Amino acid sequence: MIPVLLFPQFSPTIVEFGPIALAGYELGPFGIRWYAMAYILGLVLGWRLMRRLVQLAPQVAEPMQVDDFLTWATIGVVLGGRLGYVLFYQPAFYLANPLKALEVWHGGMSFHGGFLGVAVATVWFCRKYSIPLLGFADRIAVVAPLGLMLGRIANFINGELWGRQAPDWLPWAMVFPTGGDIPRHPSQLYQAAMEGLVLFTVLFALSRQESIRVRFGTLTGIFLIGYGLARIIGEFFRQPDAFLGFLFAGATMGQLLSVPMVIVGLWLALRAKPETTSHAPIA
Repeated sequence: MIPVLLFPQFSPTIVEFGPIALAGYELGPFGIRWYAMAYILGLVLGWRLMRRLVQLAPQVAEPMQVDDFLTWATIGVVLGGRLGYVLFYQPAFYLANPLKALEVWHGGMSFHGGFLGVAVATVWFCRKYSIPLLGFADRIAVVAPLGLMLGRIANFINGELWGRQAPDWLPWAMVFPTGGDIPRHPSQLYQAAMEGLVLFTVLFALSRQESIRVRFGTLTGIFLIGYGLARIIGEFFRQPDAFLGFLFAGATMGQLLSVPMVIVGLWLALRAKPETTSHAPIA
């Protein structure tokens, strides 16, 4: 017998209410889902920590500018994450059913798309307010793993994106409700640890050193390298999406999309030089 753990039957909804009768129509039921809460909590925690980080020497922005950026980041995460999923994972399906792309409540978000969305929002925001781009991006890089960790934990609670079949000896192998009767790796928790907890710990520790903070682009590069490697490793334990399977040379889509991140991260980290000029953020 293989020692397995049964997946705890979490409800995907934290709180639910309704349906509500309004003008002869029944609306709802409505609820707050764990996945939505992960996004909200990740953004709020990142915002609060970043308000402090931008004031550390060399100061790259004012706390009130971080308050403004929260809206930009939220739009970048949501739009980028959804568009990334549509374009990277199921372009043919959404081309045939374009209105389905709006049904975000059915799931389907891509980290790589969300990353690109935030990157575009960051470039636009920094140009608008004359903020040093890489210095500001370094502060975002430190807080980003918090959201990644919460998102992976929400994946686990929802019983989705489970892992590949686990070996017989693995004591924490788990049977997921939608994964058949096969004991699997709880790969969501692996990724929450690597992409979230470990990466945040490393970046936060490095951000405490002014010698690193003055080298604009270093922390951003380390984030890209760290996330890319963590995602590539994590994908060896995660079951590929059924509609994609394995791609080039047996790699998954997540691995292929992470390779450019590692390359760009190495370039940023290696080219980073200490800033010699003082930046005065515009309030």
